[in-house]
Amino acid sequence: MNTFSSVSDQKAIAAKGILEEQLAKQVDQFKTGFPYINLVAAATASDGIFRLSESDLEYLINYYNDNRSAYSILKFVPSSGAASRMFKQLFEFIETYKGKEVPASALAESDDFNSVSNFFANLDKFAFYDDLKDIIKSADLDIDTLLSKGDYVRILEFLLLDTGLGYGNKPKALLKFHRYETGSRLALEEHLVEAAVYSSDHDGNANVHFTISPEHKRSFKAAINKVKETYENLYKVKFTITYSEQKPSTDTLAVDLENNPFRNTDNSLLFRPGGHGALIENLNDLKEEIVFVKNIDNIVPDALREETYRYKKAIGGLLMELQDTCFQHLEWLDMGDLEEEELAEIADFAKNKLMIDLTDAYEGFSEIEKIDFLYNRLNRPMRVCGMVKNEGEPGGGPFWVEDENGSRSLQIVESSQIDLKDKKQRAILEKSTHFNPVDLVCGLYDFKGNKFKLPDFVDPQTGFISIKSKDGKELKALELPGLWNGAMADWITVFVETPIITFNPVKTVNDLLRPQHQA
Repeated sequence: MNTFSSVSDQKAIAAKGILEEQLAKQVDQFKTGFPYINLVAAATASDGIFRLSESDLEYLINYYNDNRSAYSILKFVPSSGAASRMFKQLFEFIETYKGKEVPASALAESDDFNSVSNFFANLDKFAFYDDLKDIIKSADLDIDTLLSKGDYVRILEFLLLDTGLGYGNKPKALLKFHRYETGSRLALEEHLVEAAVYSSDHDGNANVHFTISPEHKRSFKAAINKVKETYENLYKVKFTITYSEQKPSTDTLAVDLENNPFRNTDNSLLFRPGGHGALIENLNDLKEEIVFVKNIDNIVPDALREETYRYKKAIGGLLMELQDTCFQHLEWLDMGDLEEEELAEIADFAKNKLMIDLTDAYEGFSEIEKIDFLYNRLNRPMRVCGMVKNEGEPGGGPFWVEDENGSRSLQIVESSQIDLKDKKQRAILEKSTHFNPVDLVCGLYDFKGNKFKLPDFVDPQTGFISIKSKDGKELKALELPGLWNGAMADWITVFVETPIITFNPVKTVNDLLRPQHQA
């Protein structure tokens, strides 16, 4: 019997643009689950991560500057997520004390950097403070008076709710992050500034692509239109700003705890966004050859930006240089009939520059088998990923992993992909020295000038199942392979150590009080 045979189901599926076979596979995936990834070793500066000397850095920066005009370049910024998690503690404070007197103990000095007391103690240091003060004033109130009266809940409501600044429902891109003498900048403005410096071409064209949610499209465009000309004049560039939304066809079906399709109260199917891994489709739709990927909240003010520029150009230069050599080797392989020395040169490049594992059987291959093997390994999208030393930050990291065929490769792995009950796997995780700040530059075209079909390089076995709830009932949700781990699993991957100053995420609102965001 067809599980989705009703007219309403058929209409819902058609509206999403999803094939029934996909849904059947998703239901099967809920039943079988996803296998844990098999870690072989942590990637380190001596095994899998390149560490650049100062001369290496200068060489690659110059290489990038000298060759960037030959490429179409774009900065890709995933920025559709709401900022609500940034304000979790503030929302909890409202819920606890709304309509009640706030005791002095609730705002006592705390060692917790992310505490509400630290937030209020430094309220005037936030880039959005003047806007908050003004919107309170527009309601015939005064922020200092509210503070002196202890009306902290009212202040937070003006900040977070739609009746005020609405920060609790806006995306991070539309929040003011940094304060300057000339005014405060939204997070998206800082990405325009960065793009003007390292992703503009020789004609001064800078391409930036934001992934957004439909409900924020108008606000995004209004914010961009307000500041675009200012930064074009300041940095002597011309911005081309594009947007995309997560495709409905990448939504995934939710199931109940018995793995049957979850039904809403009106008996309709429940679909959920497939997670940031769905953005591989958005990336696939871009026409540019070189694409920098960086999260919306990982930015610094102008005073600290120079090191970011240097390393962005360096990893861009490394990608270009590696890709140039890779393309030359692919042309040799495509022609066939190579000398033994030429094959050895290509194999050495693949192993020592691209970190491609040559199987133990490689030396026993015939010439044609070696040519086929190397061609298939080299003819893939390429990414160079900045990795920073692990200083206790959560998130994925760089590892050597082994697939079911015994082939080893470098991968970015999230902790949810690792069997933490396995002592050997946990020991490898604990030896990890670096983590992933999401600092990528990608080459999306092959040596013949054709765009790779990026979904062909996704490992479908690297998704994730989580337990959620809807209408008081628990359900299972399926997330697609993550954008920089499973969705890029079959890419050529090169890791480069980058300094910690290039990683400055804003996960909680109080992160904006850190020195690197106050500079």
